[in-house]
Amino acid sequence: MSAETPRQASGGATPAARRDRTHYLYLAVIVAVLAGIAVGFLAPDVGKELRPLGTAFVNLIKMMISPIIFCTIVLGVGSVTQAAKVGRVGGLAMAYFLAMSTIALVIGLVVGNLVDPGAGLQLTDEARKAAATEAAKAAESDTVEFLLGIIPTTLVSAFTEGEILQTLLVALLAGFALQAMGERGAPIRTGIAHIQRLVFRILAMIMWAAPVGAFGAIAAVVGATGIDALTSLAMIMIGFYVTCVLFVGVVLGPLLWFAARINLWSLLRYLAREFLLIVSTSSSESALPRLMAKMEHLGVSRPVVGITVPTGYSFNLDGTAIYLTMATLFVATATGSPLSLGEQVALLLFMIIASKGAAGVTGAGLATLAGGLQAHRPDLVDGVGLIVGIDRFMSEARALTNFAGNAVATVLIGRWTGELDRERAAQVLSGRLPFDETTLLDEEAHDDRAAAAPAEREMAHA
Repeated sequence: MSAETPRQASGGATPAARRDRTHYLYLAVIVAVLAGIAVGFLAPDVGKELRPLGTAFVNLIKMMISPIIFCTIVLGVGSVTQAAKVGRVGGLAMAYFLAMSTIALVIGLVVGNLVDPGAGLQLTDEARKAAATEAAKAAESDTVEFLLGIIPTTLVSAFTEGEILQTLLVALLAGFALQAMGERGAPIRTGIAHIQRLVFRILAMIMWAAPVGAFGAIAAVVGATGIDALTSLAMIMIGFYVTCVLFVGVVLGPLLWFAARINLWSLLRYLAREFLLIVSTSSSESALPRLMAKMEHLGVSRPVVGITVPTGYSFNLDGTAIYLTMATLFVATATGSPLSLGEQVALLLFMIIASKGAAGVTGAGLATLAGGLQAHRPDLVDGVGLIVGIDRFMSEARALTNFAGNAVATVLIGRWTGELDRERAAQVLSGRLPFDETTLLDEEAHDDRAAAAPAEREMAHA
């Protein structure tokens, strides 16, 4: 028997036991989703009254996003010796996001023109009113306001208002400040590391409310939508879902394999619980904290995770790009005013720019669609009312695609910057190094790195 066997035995039993307990939690989520669907169909009015359950759970998750982003980025950036490294990660991430959004836009245009959905539908007064409401939402903000909104009112308001990009800005400034402080900032980094452990522990506790939140959210969606809307608008829904699957499988899959030699389906299987969480809550933000924890566990460095994931949630909107293209073509056909190719490209490029910062907000894609049409083709705005009823289901596909795109982006940016531990990634994806669902952190790995840091500094000084 080797000397390390006792640690292996104790370390191996505990993750297995924790994994079993959380396994039952996510089985309960699946049961809750099925029960919610049943209640929504059998008692629609009751289903709609259950919406606060889903809203409460999503709000609990959102409550944790700002502190998690802040701790992750400050610890990551504060430990980097060169500020230029952070800028290189951010620049590469933004270039990748722009390229992927463009590809998604083109794919949506191609499929939308081939399928040509929207024929045979009739506008009603109710649909026109719904479209006017969405257009009014979009008119409340513009690109300039979005850019100015990145700057928080105070240093603390970035946390109290729950704005991802505001938190990102404050965290980067704090990280660079800690970086400049050198050894004097070590006690602050240690304190923030303890806060991060506390925050993730709270998040793990909140996750046990997921079945209740999933039940309320799904029951409300199904109860408000009904079977009639689903059947009458099946063409656009099916076409959109198929297009999203093709984008993930045909574009992201090969790219991930050739660039990082990682199998897409292994990565998606690793993130299966996060996908279930998004489906059950219709919110991609509900999975953002867990994505950050899991990407770091996978072997992507903390600075890359801290910069790529929060930024991707606002700028890497692959699913939203596909939705905007297909929905615009759907509305144009349904209202009898098809768009020329030049009009399609000009309108949708504007929408992609206008949609930045809309990720994670349920229904934001619909408001962006209405606002873009209002600005460029007001005669098509009424057609937006045709898809209001099923937008919640399409919002799930948008969120799932955006989430998959951000997971792939994080791995790729880590690989291209040399910040991906491929050996660790192989162990994690094969199941040999399971994710700790109790703490959402690799406590031993962090402790080992912290213990090794003084020796590394002495070697660097020598």
